[in-house]
Amino acid sequence: MVHRFLTIEEVHDKLREWNGRKLKIMKHELDDFDETLMDLSAISYSKATKRIDDYEPMYALNLNGSGVIETTPEHYEPLPSEQYEIPLEESALYEFDGTRLIISTSRGVYTIECLPEP
Repeated sequence: MVHRFLTIEEVHDKLREWNGRKLKIMKHELDDFDETLMDLSAISYSKATKRIDDYEPMYALNLNGSGVIETTPEHYEPLPSEQYEIPLEESALYEFDGTRLIISTSRGVYTIECLPEP
């Protein structure tokens, strides 16, 4: 298995390769673990110009598309919006292990995997 660190530009390129495919996104923040399944339709970035506190990210990677989030084991509900936001920061680490993108920030770890086509 190839494991290497990426630049944000390389992360963007990999996500563009996966555009139009189904992704599994796992988020582990503090004591919170979520799993989301999403049909990726677009990738965008945002910059917060007005932040109330440090919890709101200055920059974010936005994965756009329809999907579901696991609310309890093996039970999924529709996403509240068609945008999944991953907060970014200057100290974030971006890794690729050959199949999954891993984004590590001070807030948590986000793992993005492109699922095989049926």
